[in-house]
Amino acid sequence: MPIYDYQCSSCGHKAEVMRKISAASIEACPACGKETFAKQVSAPSFQLTGSGWYATDFKGGKKSEPAAAEPTSQSASPAPAACATGCACH
Repeated sequence: MPIYDYQCSSCGHKAEVMRKISAASIEACPACGKETFAKQVSAPSFQLTGSGWYATDFKGGKKSEPAAAEPTSQSASPAPAACATGCACH
């Protein structure tokens, strides 16, 4: 569940509240009881650490060249020729 920051515009009380995304917003301030408790905009607080995708894939800043396709091997015996009637029998 996400954690939302709330602040009362009347008394200045601040709180962090864990609520479901689908839950209704809290309007009554728990400190003063007025209907001026509003959700605040805040930055997410998580950090990616370890040897994950950034360290292994993007940290160098260089784009790697795609690997060259390996040449296909030719079979020793050629495929049989079609019968020239266009029936795709071979």
